[in-house]
Amino acid sequence: MPDPALPRPADYPPSARLHTPAEFAGCFQQGQRFGAQLYRCVVRPILPPGRARLGFAISRKVDKRAVVRNRLKRIARDWFRHCRHQLPAGDYVLMARPEAAVATNEALRADLQKLQRRLLALKAPGPQGTMPQTSGTDSRAPDAPAPEPPPSPSSAAASQRSGADRASE
Repeated sequence: MPDPALPRPADYPPSARLHTPAEFAGCFQQGQRFGAQLYRCVVRPILPPGRARLGFAISRKVDKRAVVRNRLKRIARDWFRHCRHQLPAGDYVLMARPEAAVATNEALRADLQKLQRRLLALKAPGPQGTMPQTSGTDSRAPDAPAPEPPPSPSSAAASQRSGADRASE
């Protein structure tokens, strides 16, 4: 009997989905775009402790019939169930192209497999730096002397005038 604590290899729990508009917006703003013939994908990689999460953005421009859009999502959801443990950690938003509405299920699956090969090549983002971040906004070392402030324009003009006044004497 399988251990209930371990995730099944072909599951799609709520933790593997994008839910809020903010999650979708963050993915669209910060993500990398990948395209195939029938599907497009926007990926926002996250640090390795996370998991792959999927969201759909299939508009009525693809097809006005909900039955067709749901078929596209159902096939993509099934693909994601089987490959999500292999994909790098990140948020994935999948979009269908209008050509996908008339494609066969086999063509859709083949296109998703091509997209999967490209997504598997993604590398996880590295840490933001090698030094721990300090609470202040100053990025220089704590022992480094403070930089000299640049001279103000009014003091530079005053020193030029005083030099010109001395030359006329």
